[in-house]
Amino acid sequence: MERSLKKQKDKTLQRPNKVHEMTAMLVQELMNAATSFHKLHLKVTGPGSYAKHMALGQMYESLPKLADDIAEGFQGACESILHCNPKPYVYLNDVKHAVEYMRDMYSAISELQLIMPYSEITNQLDLVKDLINSVKYKLLFLS
Repeated sequence: MERSLKKQKDKTLQRPNKVHEMTAMLVQELMNAATSFHKLHLKVTGPGSYAKHMALGQMYESLPKLADDIAEGFQGACESILHCNPKPYVYLNDVKHAVEYMRDMYSAISELQLIMPYSEITNQLDLVKDLINSVKYKLLFLS
């Protein structure tokens, strides 16, 4: 047991700045994304708009808590505060653009998971990916 803990600690020390930086950027992105999805949610119209409205609502309602859980869990695990620099919001023109943005977020999360030394944070990141998958399904096939 002690040996495996040492390996995990060594892995964390290899790229701590990269993990911190990527985690902070992702947390900021998730918080901003909630606002971006909320704005799109308010303007969808036309055929299938109710399903789109509901799916986007699920996205913007869930993201802030998920981002907060990731930030607090990471800060507790590494015993260091994340520094989130201001970042502009992504303006989503339409649902197609929103789906592309979700794909980009999914890729960024997967990239972070590859270097994340804390399995519990990797699991929280999986919850965001699960939300993205669920909302994409609804936007692509139910509206």
